[in-house]
Amino acid sequence: MNKQLAALTIMGVAMFSAAQVRAEGKNGVAAVVNGKDITVASMKESYNQNPAIKAKVSFKDFYTKALDVFVDGELVYQAALEDGITNTPEYKTQLKMAQEELARKIYLEKKVDAKVTNAQLKKMYNEYKEKLKGEKEVKAKHILVDSESKAKEVISKLKKGGDFDKLAKQYSKEPADLGYFGKGIMVPEFAEAAFSMKKGEYSKTPVKTQFGYHVILVEDFRDAKVLPYKQVEPQFKAILTQGTLAEVFQQLQDKAKITKYDINGQVIK
Repeated sequence: MNKQLAALTIMGVAMFSAAQVRAEGKNGVAAVVNGKDITVASMKESYNQNPAIKAKVSFKDFYTKALDVFVDGELVYQAALEDGITNTPEYKTQLKMAQEELARKIYLEKKVDAKVTNAQLKKMYNEYKEKLKGEKEVKAKHILVDSESKAKEVISKLKKGGDFDKLAKQYSKEPADLGYFGKGIMVPEFAEAAFSMKKGEYSKTPVKTQFGYHVILVEDFRDAKVLPYKQVEPQFKAILTQGTLAEVFQQLQDKAKITKYDINGQVIK
């Protein structure tokens, strides 16, 4: 009895799966354009290749909205074939360029995938955690102005009991609140000034950086907070990818024999 029940259950699952497949379009076909099938699978592949779209809409919604686009695309392609576009010099030139670009893209992706692994990302995260041990973060606000005289004017008003937030709204080119940050996040002049001050203290002289003149208010200190892996993974991946690409280009250049010329045909040394 149990064997019969199991067999019926398996058969039911198989029938349900087959019904699901048939439900996607008509036997896996989304449309037929002049005898040419547009498959559900091809639409699904396009959907999966677009993470930005995939994050916003379900495949069902994508299918509904994009079906006419796929149909129109097939119509234009068929018309282009009928018009002999694939035999024109323009087509052949652009096809060659597209093939070269695709080859470059796949080659670099292959090199990046080999180096930017989960193990490497985890290693980088562990190094990041180790580096933060014993580090401090400061919570600060600032008032950023264009001139030293303007910064001194702000400091003078603070000395007379002026409210930092009100002065920031009146003078600052940027929002005042910077939240918590580590020493390596800000430009060196700003970081040195902020970390040399005490909690509740504001800078008694203007702090000059590449952005202008700052008046800094230190609100708090705390031990550096380790961010969750998922939060920093994209940044680590970007750093490793950039490093890998730079390494690949350097290796290719080192192995190659390259002669470059300037606009006048002279060899660039």
